[in-house]
Amino acid sequence: MTTRACTQVALRSYAVITAPDRTPLSREFFDRPVLQVAPDLLGRILVRNTSDGPIELRLTEVEAYAGPDDPGSHAYRGRTPRNDVMFGPPGHVYVYFTYGMWHCMNLVCGPDGKASAVLLRAGEITEGADLARKRRLSARNDKELAKGPARLATALGVDRALDGSDICAGPDAPLSILAGTPVPPDQVRNGPRTGVAGDGGDGEAHPWRYWIANDPTVSPYRAHTPRRRRT
Repeated sequence: MTTRACTQVALRSYAVITAPDRTPLSREFFDRPVLQVAPDLLGRILVRNTSDGPIELRLTEVEAYAGPDDPGSHAYRGRTPRNDVMFGPPGHVYVYFTYGMWHCMNLVCGPDGKASAVLLRAGEITEGADLARKRRLSARNDKELAKGPARLATALGVDRALDGSDICAGPDAPLSILAGTPVPPDQVRNGPRTGVAGDGGDGEAHPWRYWIANDPTVSPYRAHTPRRRRT
């Protein structure tokens, strides 16, 4: 076999070895403490099936919210109609509407009733970028398509209609998540959660934002800034 032929065989073998795992994540994956699930979601593939075709996204940044005992969580003050999905079984989608214009997507995890969830903050569109671009016309390049939680939800066409969706329902469901390529621990970074006020934003007590080191799709950290009241 020639050197060129050997190289081609090696490249094909490498592609097979490194190809993302298309196995759907099970409910057991999400039925764990949120601080285990959150960093383990990095590198996983989120699939959004739309009427125009699928969009796939590799998760690069997430935040953990640990339920009623977490001052940064929507569940901190108890169960409400808005956060009801958080108190349900793991493996479901919690979508909320914020600032009167944006949606954000979370994945419920932990035991039923624990009300912990992982906010999906950023990712790399790996399939269906043309569909994502139509929803994110202001993005300057593909790295910005899902760079931030509101941008991620917009790029995927996620809104409150998908609140409560079962992420483990199967590949034909509106939303599913595949094993992908888990990120080695030495490539995972963590720090304070973005834009969280008060004790929930304390980076020493709650360093629960996780991201892939040096990934260009990760959103910049911003501390909480109080909103000015209109006069």
